Amino acid sequence: MPVKTEKLDSIIKTALEEDLPQGDITSESIIEPNFFSEAIILAKEMGILAGIEVAQRVFQLIDDTVIFRKRLKDGKPFDPGQILADLKGNSISILKAERTALNFLQRLSGIATITHKFVEALEGSKTAILDTRKTTPGLRALEKYAVRMGGGENHRFNLSEMVLIKDNHLCLVKSIAYAVQRARKKVGPEVEIEVEVSTLEEAEEAIKSGANRVMLDNMDLEELKKVVPQLKGRIALEVSGKVSLAEIKELGSLGVDYISIGSLTHSYKSIDISLEFLG
Repeated sequence: MPVKTEKLDSIIKTALEEDLPQGDITSESIIEPNFFSEAIILAKEMGILAGIEVAQRVFQLIDDTVIFRKRLKDGKPFDPGQILADLKGNSISILKAERTALNFLQRLSGIATITHKFVEALEGSKTAILDTRKTTPGLRALEKYAVRMGGGENHRFNLSEMVLIKDNHLCLVKSIAYAVQRARKKVGPEVEIEVEVSTLEEAEEAIKSGANRVMLDNMDLEELKKVVPQLKGRIALEVSGKVSLAEIKELGSLGVDYISIGSLTHSYKSIDISLEFLG
């Protein structure tokens, strides 16, 4: 499972309550309650699969007698026309679960697919692709799971995991040095401290203050080419800020440790996946 069963069930039940507040009045009105059907989940375009177990759990929560057989595991590529899963069970139950299951599957596969494109563009590089906290409220665990299925890595999951001193924090305190030293005193030596910087001078101050990582934020490529060689090997380096697929390869050639990309989870395109009844 991408997340603990209790957490996943809570997410799915919220989605089902949204879609079925008083049941499925169309299916329940026109289909005999004892009808049984076979169906497939079918890919309509290329992609990387993520969320097949989430989709399966949707059907189980609607009706645990529905048989759901996965044809492909999460993290694997698929082609148009490929069957991702087979279903057999009560027709009304399948229809009740259809849209919610596909909503999860299409969106998570969309995240995995775009992540894979960025990772693929950096093949041969030691630079890791990271996500951000720019996720759908309530769905962060699933969306970050989808990033991993696409070959990316997760940045911090939440504000409790690590210290990340950003520009808005620095508007409220005296300096980078003050912020890093105060944070270190509070969290101790085990917690990682990262500082968002926009100049070489700020990065130098972060290094001298004992930060573990600097985020070179919204620097253009030419500026990064000047700054990165002066910092590389002295501290972990992360590049961030509206990173596009067109420039990712050149950014990776700089030899930074991480490139974080918010668009993985806020501007992805859902993959076209459908459920089709057989016969």
